[in-house]
Amino acid sequence: MVTTDGSTGSPAWRHAARTDLLAFARRSERPEGGFVWLDDAGEPDPDKNLELWINARMTYVFALAHLSGASDTLRLAEHGVRSLQTLFHDDEHGGWYDEVDVDGHTDDTDKRCYGHAHVLLAAATAVAAGAEGAQALLDEATDLHTHHFWEHESGRCVESLSRDWTQVDPYRGANSNMHTVEAYLVASDVTGDPVWHERALSICERIIGIHARSHGWRIPEHYDHDWTPVPEYNVESPADPFRPYGATPGHAFEWSRLLVQLAASLDEPRPWILEAAEALFAQAVEDTAEDDTPGLAYTTDWHGEPVVRERFHWVMAEAVLAAEALNTYTDSALYAGLASRWWSEIAEHFVDDATGSWHHELGPSMARSTRTWRGKPDAYHAFNALTLPDLPLSPSAALTIGGDIA
Repeated sequence: MVTTDGSTGSPAWRHAARTDLLAFARRSERPEGGFVWLDDAGEPDPDKNLELWINARMTYVFALAHLSGASDTLRLAEHGVRSLQTLFHDDEHGGWYDEVDVDGHTDDTDKRCYGHAHVLLAAATAVAAGAEGAQALLDEATDLHTHHFWEHESGRCVESLSRDWTQVDPYRGANSNMHTVEAYLVASDVTGDPVWHERALSICERIIGIHARSHGWRIPEHYDHDWTPVPEYNVESPADPFRPYGATPGHAFEWSRLLVQLAASLDEPRPWILEAAEALFAQAVEDTAEDDTPGLAYTTDWHGEPVVRERFHWVMAEAVLAAEALNTYTDSALYAGLASRWWSEIAEHFVDDATGSWHHELGPSMARSTRTWRGKPDAYHAFNALTLPDLPLSPSAALTIGGDIA
């Protein structure tokens, strides 16, 4: 439970909330290896296998927690590194399976950019934290991204490949490329290799600078093999957790934050980067921030009308992160005001005082919902929201700060 006397959203409040969240996240550790999917009470969900994206994200969370001064988190980051190197690893062809059972068996052998981007982010952050085994994990992750996921012709990443890397799925997605941008920015700073910054910029130039700009700053999420947008993709399944129909304002906030971080990492940032960050943010606010209703809708159609009105914790986390980043970069009262509003809504509606975690999904009335998500499997978005505002915008500076950031 958050017990600090600090005002909601202040550094002291975030520190207390972060401490509570980490206490909850520690419960995901599986002694035999990996991190489990937790239910609302923080108990393992017996119906869920081990998921690559969760395990990579939890490894990242604990590595970043160690860098920010939290105790007993380097051990958990190293637990995650070992799990990625063993349970999830394809020893024959390389890379990582998306989902395995407790014995490491899987029926789904495709290699997906989404999960591999999170492995790269986790590995780079774990290297910065000094985690044992992390360098070997990072070496493999960077090699696989270079030789399999990175598509030189398009300047972006493909979505998925067969287990032996010979067959490429024709679907292309913005979501996996967005998380790849985050991973590439950190990988560039940790390795010192500028190619990762160059590739992050290339992805942003094309998906945001071209496609989002030409669609009124609503980001096309789904594309065919030659990167032609497919705007009606999943129209019959609008609440899909990873490939929903329409525009996803939470991703606009996330891209906005990443663009600010990209600009902060460049000696001479190109003017369009901040222009795009502010435009994405403004359109997402216009489409989702209602004066009399807390929270932000999951998806909208191409005219900005909400389609899935459920309020997800990760959308709030990315909205407040983008507002904090833009406020730091521009010193604008607009962003400070929205950050204050969203922190208040997070504290009132999303933080679960009984467990320290955040409710993952609420309905438009702010009652708990399970339309898309059940349980509390993921601390990544909430931990970022509670941590990154207190770190420098540049990933390299953030990853070398050390010490308690409260």
